[in-house]
Amino acid sequence: MIDQTALLESRALRSSVLERTDVLDRVKTLALLPDGLHVTTAMVAGYFGVSVEAVRQVKARHREELSQNGMVTLQGRDLREFKRDILSRYPGSYPQPRSGLTLYSRRAVLNIAMLLRDSEVARRVRTYLLDMEHLARTGPMTEPTEPTGHTGPATPEIISLAALDARIDQRINHALGRTVVPMFNALIETAGEHRRELTALHGDVRRAEHRLRQHSARLRRLEGRR
Repeated sequence: MIDQTALLESRALRSSVLERTDVLDRVKTLALLPDGLHVTTAMVAGYFGVSVEAVRQVKARHREELSQNGMVTLQGRDLREFKRDILSRYPGSYPQPRSGLTLYSRRAVLNIAMLLRDSEVARRVRTYLLDMEHLARTGPMTEPTEPTGHTGPATPEIISLAALDARIDQRINHALGRTVVPMFNALIETAGEHRRELTALHGDVRRAEHRLRQHSARLRRLEGRR
């Protein structure tokens, strides 16, 4: 099984598991800003149980990587709009930044979990990620509901993610086959019938126009004779 050191040292390995942001809430609930998408540096520090300075040091060392995964610093107009639209909804609940505000997406927070060395929460997140990676490679039928080393009460076994995905795909395909596909087939058939009706109607209109022209020509000839 891959050691945690590999996550700390390999950017490629970190990138391979960044989609598993659900791990964050499985280890510890991650509180978000009112936009439901971001957290501040102080909130990241609170989640991992470290100082704000520790998070800032990680940000300084890995700014490019974190920026690619959802970290952004708001300034000027962007910051004013964010304060007006988001922070103003809950006055007093969040510190009002003066010149700049760094925000982290859930993906960026997971990225930080794979970079923080001195955080028990970050260690548990890494352990959980590696457990999931091991399960994906070995294909067992069960998935742990807590990171390795959890000493709480035993939890029921659940279907592995791969098996669950397969069952979901099967249900979706079944539903599509029973409902959506027949509906589309019926629409296609109905469209074909309507197209034939429209074609026939168009032909009737053309014939009616031709007859009207003939009658108009006859009337003009009759009027000319008079």
